[in-house]
Amino acid sequence: MADPVTVNPMVTDAVTQSNVKVVGEAPAMAISTLYQSMAHSTGILFENAVAAQQQQNILAQAAANQGVMQIYSMDTMAGAGATEKVGQTGVADNLTGLMTVLQAFSGGR
Repeated sequence: MADPVTVNPMVTDAVTQSNVKVVGEAPAMAISTLYQSMAHSTGILFENAVAAQQQQNILAQAAANQGVMQIYSMDTMAGAGATEKVGQTGVADNLTGLMTVLQAFSGGR
């Protein structure tokens, strides 16, 4: 068994006071941890927003590039349209041909 030894009240008071100090500081430590976590989350939020803006800018640049390429190729598109007119291979001619085939298969109804 342990010897019942009296401890100086000043020692027990110091231990008690340090325990009270730790318990008293716990809410402040918890709030500071919460603030730090929120600051980190907000930082990640802004990083994601910047990344999304960069991706949208890349898409806008690609769309503008496609538009410029179409503008620069207008003469070849005009040539393709002229070739279609000369060859009589337009959409209307294709539809007329399909209607003729359908009428032939349906017996002229």
